[in-house]
Amino acid sequence: QVQLVESGGGLVQPGGSLRLSCAAFGSIVSINAMDWYRQAPGKQRELVVRITSGGSTNYADSVKGRFAISTDNDKNTVYLQMNSLKAEDTAVYYCHAILSIMTMTISTRSYWGQGTQVTVSS
Repeated sequence: QVQLVESGGGLVQPGGSLRLSCAAFGSIVSINAMDWYRQAPGKQRELVVRITSGGSTNYADSVKGRFAISTDNDKNTVYLQMNSLKAEDTAVYYCHAILSIMTMTISTRSYWGQGTQVTVSS
């Protein structure tokens, strides 16, 4: 069984910083890509940033220059450093991963974390 476990959300003032973590546990052969999505109340879930196994990144325009994704491959963990936070960054942040896993054979599957709340408010 594969799980994505997120941590690091919370309440922060505008202009502040937070770092989110997402660790993947289970029979993981390789990580193809890991993403951070977010969903604000009344809005659709949107992609914040993706990082591929090759290290390529794709950021949403709204977070470019403020957010940074990084990985620790030894720990199967992805981080999202969020700086200069704004009220409009308030949302539930979800980790998503495309993993090659070992079951009877090697298969590629998509997994979601449970979500972590980020609230930016004074």
